Amino acid sequence: MSMIGKYLRLAPAQLERASRDPDWAAEHAHGLYARDDAAAAARVHETDKAWHALDFLLTRRGFPVDVVFGEADMPWPAGRDWGYGPPRLLSADRVRAAADALDAHAPDVLAGGVTPADLAAANIYPQTVWERGEDPAWVGSHWAALAGYLRAAARDGDALLIWVS
Repeated sequence: MSMIGKYLRLAPAQLERASRDPDWAAEHAHGLYARDDAAAAARVHETDKAWHALDFLLTRRGFPVDVVFGEADMPWPAGRDWGYGPPRLLSADRVRAAADALDAHAPDVLAGGVTPADLAAANIYPQTVWERGEDPAWVGSHWAALAGYLRAAARDGDALLIWVS
C-alpha cells in the first residue's frame, strides 16, 4: 500500500462545520474522493507518492508555507486518524500566502541540484525510487498540479485540510 498526499478545499462555512464536527469532515472528504465528476475533482487533490519529496525540495528552497503537511491542528478530540495521522489545516490566509509565493518556486527548477542519492540519503519516501536512481524531476509535475490547486483555493478564499493516507 502506498502513502498518498491528499488535500480537501473547504469554504469558510465548511471549515466552521468541519471544526465542530470531525465526522462530517471525514464523510465530506471521503464522499468527494469517491465521486467522479468535475465539481468534486476541483475540491480534492492528490500528490501521489511525491508528498515527501515535495516537502524536502520545498523546504530546501525556503518555501514559506507548509503546503505538504499543513500548519495547524484541527480542534478535534485525539484519535481522529485519516490514514497516517489526523488531517492538518492550512488556513485561507496561508493558502493565499502560498499562492503568492508560487512564482518564485517554479516546478521546472524545484529539483535542481538534487540527485536521487541525496533523496535516498535523506530517507525520502518512496526510498526505493531514489535507490533505483530515478530522476527527481518527476516531482515537479506534482508541484505544478498542486500549484494550480493552491491558486484556485486562494482565488476562492478556501482553507485546506491536508493528510497522508
